[in-house]
Amino acid sequence: MRRKDRRQELRPVDDDRRVASDRRGHQRVLVNFEVDYKCDDTFLFAYITDLSAVGIFIQTSTPHPPGTRLNMHFTPPGGSPLDIEARVIWVNPYRPGRKENLNPGMGLQFIDLTPGQREQIMGLVRTFAYLSDDDDMTLGNS
Repeated sequence: MRRKDRRQELRPVDDDRRVASDRRGHQRVLVNFEVDYKCDDTFLFAYITDLSAVGIFIQTSTPHPPGTRLNMHFTPPGGSPLDIEARVIWVNPYRPGRKENLNPGMGLQFIDLTPGQREQIMGLVRTFAYLSDDDDMTLGNS
């Protein structure tokens, strides 16, 4: 019995298999904030490299597994300190020696933001999106 060669089939890509940027419902902005976070009784330090209204990406070579809850503390430039709880949703593990693994870390979703925290995060997203647009315009006029 011959097996059908599936490489020759044309099948649409399911919605959940689209590239990550197409699946996101919230604008993400690139940032670079120091963050202290706690998991159980362990305190760690890393960097937040992107931010949206619903979550962040923490760049680290030692990400926690999905489902892990973290208590985070960070102070955005020119802003007030934020103490936020989040849950690890996905992980990009550190893979030594692999060129394509340039951004190891974990994607986190915020949990139970207060209205004030949500407003502050939305303000940060708008500010960094605006600054990014200004940078693009400046580069385009050079």
